[in-house]
Amino acid sequence: MSAAKKLEPDWDFDGLRRAYDAISDIALKELKLDLYPNQIEVITFEQMLDAYSSIGMPLMYKHWSFGKNFARDEILYRHGLRNLAYEIVINSNPCIAYLMEENSMMMQTLVIAHAAFGHNHFFKNNNLFKQWTDADGILDYLEFAKTYISRCEDRYGEEAVERVIDAAHALMAQGVNRYPRRKAMNLRDEEKRARDRLEEQERNYNELWRTVPTKGVRARPAYNEIERKKLLGLPEENVLYFLEKNAPLLKTWEREILRIVRQVAQYFYPQKQTKMMNEGCATFVHYYIMIRLHETGFLDEGAMLEFFQSHTGATYQPDFDHPGYSGLNPYAVGFNMMTDIQRICTNPTDEDREWLPDIAGKGDWVNVLKDGWADHRDESFIRQFLSPAMIRKMKFFDLHDDSESDLVVKAIHNERGYQTVRSKLANQYDVVQNEPEIEVVDVDLDGDRRLMVQHRVFNGIMVKEKETAMVLQHLANLWGYEVMLTEISAQTGLVLKRHVTQPAPQ
Repeated sequence: MSAAKKLEPDWDFDGLRRAYDAISDIALKELKLDLYPNQIEVITFEQMLDAYSSIGMPLMYKHWSFGKNFARDEILYRHGLRNLAYEIVINSNPCIAYLMEENSMMMQTLVIAHAAFGHNHFFKNNNLFKQWTDADGILDYLEFAKTYISRCEDRYGEEAVERVIDAAHALMAQGVNRYPRRKAMNLRDEEKRARDRLEEQERNYNELWRTVPTKGVRARPAYNEIERKKLLGLPEENVLYFLEKNAPLLKTWEREILRIVRQVAQYFYPQKQTKMMNEGCATFVHYYIMIRLHETGFLDEGAMLEFFQSHTGATYQPDFDHPGYSGLNPYAVGFNMMTDIQRICTNPTDEDREWLPDIAGKGDWVNVLKDGWADHRDESFIRQFLSPAMIRKMKFFDLHDDSESDLVVKAIHNERGYQTVRSKLANQYDVVQNEPEIEVVDVDLDGDRRLMVQHRVFNGIMVKEKETAMVLQHLANLWGYEVMLTEISAQTGLVLKRHVTQPAPQ
């Protein structure tokens, strides 16, 4: 949610407490939300900018890119050229919601409903978050990470630390586990585990690389391909994990920084897959609660006018030919889908009964939505619940551009078109389809130590040359030797292109 700069706020803490109690009564009794305990923090706009620039994490470690973002956002905000978040919420237990002190009383009420209840419920109950994140330990881990990196800067120099973080950040998208392997670890114990790892590496450091041949007699026979891949755990989709465990030249503190960055990347991975649902859930919750607060007399007409102005601004979806169009607004898509589900449950049409027979006329829209929030990510939620009525309302259609002929509208508002639009829109929200599938596939242990990475190309979409060169340079710098990325067709297995990069001299 966004806000322009405001005049002196009209709220006080007693008012916030009354608003919280009134919101809680509706959220728990009517929507039956299941929440982490809430911790509400009120901060200045400068503090909000600081958190905003640090990828939404007020306890984040320092990095030059965050400072650059802060300076840019502050200038734009002060000149009225950039809106600022009304709130930031952290998926933790307790759930921490940061409210900007410049907000009006109505806005504080709105953002408490949105963040402390809507986002809170989604964080706690969505299965992706349950599977991948440790809400109990994330704050302790961020504090450990911030302290650890600060100590590394003092000991090894800011330039050396920044070089490692720059490289790790460039590889963050390839620093996550996309498929479950085991239950998310308890991050509260990470500081102790870091000490244990350091002691273990000092006792038995990099045993694998003692076998790499040097001048003179070979220490042992060369590994065959099967042995080599088994020894290295290949193929490996998590590139940062592979580097942390196997990069031959990295120091212990550098490995720990890679681990920190990939833990942060893993924390945000469920959020990447549920942006539309998460914001839609929070927006639906705040809308329902604000309407009920007005009906019970807690909010007057003046407050509701301010609310509707803010709410419609957040859920506005410009048409594709509008100058302000920049893609689909997750607030708009999520909120409209969830209000549509409510309508289908309580007042369905014959078309709804045909397309969504499991929920049409069911009546119990609260539990239908709660089940949807728990069991789906954006892509599957759209495949399951996007109705023809919603497609017409949002004016969705499928436009094909092969760059060799005129634009062709390939799906209109008929039965086949609705199926096509639903499928194509779901694909746009599928992280797996929209990020390159890259994995480490081999290492030349008996030769020049070249790291071999593979990109499986789907639908002919290859990586961008300029961005690939930059990322591969960071990868080579961390690996310490040559890196080769091979792009192969996912359908045929044929090699389409190779990229080779050498590490930069230190």
